[in-house]
Amino acid sequence: MLDEVRGLSAYTAYNANVDAIVNLKAEIVQNLIDSFGADEIRRRIEEYPREIREPLDFVARLIHALKTGKPMAVPLTNEEMHRWFDETFKYDMERIGGQAGIIANLMAGLKVKKVIAYTPFLPKRLAELFRRGVLYPVVEEGKLKLRPIQEAYREGDPLKVNRIFEFRKGMKFKLGDEVIEVPHSGRFIVSSRFESISRIETRDELRPFLPEIGRQVDGAILSGYQGLRLQYSDGKDANYYLRKAKEDIMALKEADIKVHVEFASIQDRKLRKKVVTNIFPLVDSVGMDEAEIAYILSVLGYRDLADRIFTYNRIEDAILGGMIILDELNFEILQVHTIYYLMYITHRDNPLNEDELAKSLEFGTTLAAARASLGDITKPEDYEVGLKVPFNERSDYVKLRFEEAKRKLRMREYKVVVVPTRLVSNPVSTVGLGDTISTGTFLSYIALLRRH
Repeated sequence: MLDEVRGLSAYTAYNANVDAIVNLKAEIVQNLIDSFGADEIRRRIEEYPREIREPLDFVARLIHALKTGKPMAVPLTNEEMHRWFDETFKYDMERIGGQAGIIANLMAGLKVKKVIAYTPFLPKRLAELFRRGVLYPVVEEGKLKLRPIQEAYREGDPLKVNRIFEFRKGMKFKLGDEVIEVPHSGRFIVSSRFESISRIETRDELRPFLPEIGRQVDGAILSGYQGLRLQYSDGKDANYYLRKAKEDIMALKEADIKVHVEFASIQDRKLRKKVVTNIFPLVDSVGMDEAEIAYILSVLGYRDLADRIFTYNRIEDAILGGMIILDELNFEILQVHTIYYLMYITHRDNPLNEDELAKSLEFGTTLAAARASLGDITKPEDYEVGLKVPFNERSDYVKLRFEEAKRKLRMREYKVVVVPTRLVSNPVSTVGLGDTISTGTFLSYIALLRRH
């Protein structure tokens, strides 16, 4: 299977960013407290800023996260603060972030035949984080050219940096007279949310060449629609960018390739509904987790089922929800990834049989287990590491619950396949595991379809 996957070519777009990681130490936190003053910080914690506009907002929310030991993410809305962060912190590591960025580097690590990655903004700091072998489409003298992405950067493009502050259980510091001990390990994420980087689109000069890109690949993986806004200050809105996104998909599909969308949670109900109703019916494959099934069901009007999934997390509800989404939005195959199982739901007329679909899911979970074990996939042989990771301890329970679901639900018109996940007990990293599963399953799905 690995060799067949490596024989494919793929295009991925749109969202890529810099993940800048700081491993917090007590003295770093203490210095911040001393700089801003314990009383000022306490007052700002009381106000509980929902977004970060100035340094004190950041320090207050960080201290709050450390006190509770809970992972949190807060949007940064002031682009001017890039400099303050870069001058205040020494990053322990910078790596690629964003679904399209992670997927491009994963495919390059597997040495997939051709990897074309596109993001509308490509500043140098971002371009340098892509792996060698990733190509970027540019237009030169009216012709499409694929350049090594490191050489294709543009001066002056806006930069998206998500800053990740990792903290460890047991770290102690003082907030005035109060001694704080961090109760749990976790991370505090400051995610850039500026208008300049929230436009998901293909640049006008490249758009006419999308059919040509489609002819050079076997499949496309698109993501990042969660970054859209309902309104922009220049009068454009989400509808404008979704129209462009639909044109992009139709242009790629002129070459008769499979298109996969990797969905991510969208908090705003209106925007979520716009994305799923505009984008899903045009693509072949969609990947999501079980919470995202519930979020989509809630905007499609199936509130009770959505609530059941959130409350009880039963396989039978996820299957029923998945079948509804597949039928309401009319695409080819739904892939669901959860901690204990992976699932495909497709219609009965899909050319692949249940064994082949299971093989595709197993490829996805093995690839993710390799990434979790090693922290990254840097060469094709890394895949073998995933084969040594055992299936999770709830595998038998998953199989039992799936058999029960089959008896309860009317599934005659569908092929539903569930496989347990390979679970690494002490992962080196959990970042991008969902994207890894979706990439592995989608590419292996295409490879298996080519056998028919």
